Amino acid sequence: MIRITREADYGILLMTGLAQTEGQPRSAAALAQQRRLPLPMVSKILKALTRAGLLNSQRGAQGGYHLARPAMDISAADIISALEGPLAITECSADDAHEGCIRQEHCDVSGHWPRINQAIHTALQSISLVEMSRPQSSLPVRFHRPHRTATFSAADHLV
Repeated sequence: MIRITREADYGILLMTGLAQTEGQPRSAAALAQQRRLPLPMVSKILKALTRAGLLNSQRGAQGGYHLARPAMDISAADIISALEGPLAITECSADDAHEGCIRQEHCDVSGHWPRINQAIHTALQSISLVEMSRPQSSLPVRFHRPHRTATFSAADHLV
């Protein structure tokens, strides 16, 4: 089973909460209470998202966290990458892992993982924070099978 970490899951919850505030800063405590998440974990996630440039923080009585750019310009991939690092479906398919893989010369599938990673990244990149902030997406996710050309022989046409 492919799963994102609890941290990335919470990060998406927090970011959707901030997207719904229309630019008003929210404190870590307010976000933790709103989403019913533990404050230490919320603080850690918010700091990581700030370091990644997805959030801005403001100190003071009217301070808190707010989105660093419009919610439409932040994707699910941006949030997950900020909290988990580069997206890679297998350990050996990370950008820098191929060179250190001891099974590389005996692996027949290693060349396919980058293509699969790209498909997953493209799918996550296509889902904006605006979409994630809505109770239900108005646009269904559709996956299409690649078109393959069939080849027929004369025997295939016999009745």
